[in-house]
Amino acid sequence: MEAGKSSVTAVVPSFNPDQRLCTTVEGLLAAGFCDIVLINDGSSAETLAPFQDLARLPQVTLLTHTVNRGKGAALKTAFAWLLEHRPQCSGVVTVDGDGQHHPEDALACVRRMQEKEQVVLGCRNFSRPEVPPRSRMGNRITRAVFHIFCGMTVSDTQTGLRAIPRRYLEPLTAVAGERYEYETNMLLALKDQHIPYSEVEIRTIYLEENRGSHFHVVRDSWRIYKLILAHFFRYALSSLASAAADTGLFGLLSFLLAGVLAGTALTAAATAGARLLSSLLNFSLNRYLVFRGGGPLGRALLRYYALALPLLLAQFLLTEGVFQVAHVSDRQTVLRTVIYAVVMTALFVGSYVIQHRWVFAPDKKEERNERL
Repeated sequence: MEAGKSSVTAVVPSFNPDQRLCTTVEGLLAAGFCDIVLINDGSSAETLAPFQDLARLPQVTLLTHTVNRGKGAALKTAFAWLLEHRPQCSGVVTVDGDGQHHPEDALACVRRMQEKEQVVLGCRNFSRPEVPPRSRMGNRITRAVFHIFCGMTVSDTQTGLRAIPRRYLEPLTAVAGERYEYETNMLLALKDQHIPYSEVEIRTIYLEENRGSHFHVVRDSWRIYKLILAHFFRYALSSLASAAADTGLFGLLSFLLAGVLAGTALTAAATAGARLLSSLLNFSLNRYLVFRGGGPLGRALLRYYALALPLLLAQFLLTEGVFQVAHVSDRQTVLRTVIYAVVMTALFVGSYVIQHRWVFAPDKKEERNERL
């Protein structure tokens, strides 16, 4: 390993391993890694031999959980230990212990990390023929969910091969999650905390159709997806609160102005008044509770209303169009309010995507750093 790489620690979590764990660690040593932290995550007594053999090596430090706590907990145990006991460590590379990660790929991630001082994800190419259909389909679905609901483009959302500079270990150790959902939460933290990251394509290795994996399809998939969807549901709650205020104000203004205005003028006045007041509530909730950022306040506010005004026009045109087609009279306040709410709901998802990727997006400089 060339100069500088020796200060990077390889972190290898493992649960109930077989001989592939020894092969993985020996491969890392042969590649030049001089410091390896191995975590026994509460493995059963009959699978302890690989840990015992590897712990005899001077380059290997063995950390042990007395009970199985999950991959996320194992990684965080290693990160916390390194921060306390390895002041010379410049970063880590996390490697799965089941033989799915090639040592040369771990080195490639380390090189990129040290060149750019950013988190590096070792991403598999799921279009290759050796990828099991279940894994290919699962990755496509998760990538799409990440892209739509989180505004992140990640080629391999479940990669365990990740190179992390030391300065990001402490904030990533504080990320929630004990099992496989921790790795998903880590990706979300990269975006929320504006931690720069990039990808390196790695070998796609599946041994025996990935039978050695401890990933529970239903249980662990639910843990992962609920984290991703939680971001969207925060937006939904914000929108529901704003929609309730908007709809109530529209109904109130329609009632109060019915004796003064009529037809299109009544719809326009009630819509504009309701949207102006509710939009201020929605902006505040989205900026500070949902997307948690968005650069300078003035820029975010300008972008928000650059989106809100076309949506207001679309809301008005669609609502008034339905009123005209359905022959809804000015006095039918309840029916008018219901139609208004239905039209507003139809514009919901599009508004979320635009707000996530443009209105409350990080500064251009931060975006460039994240995608270098």
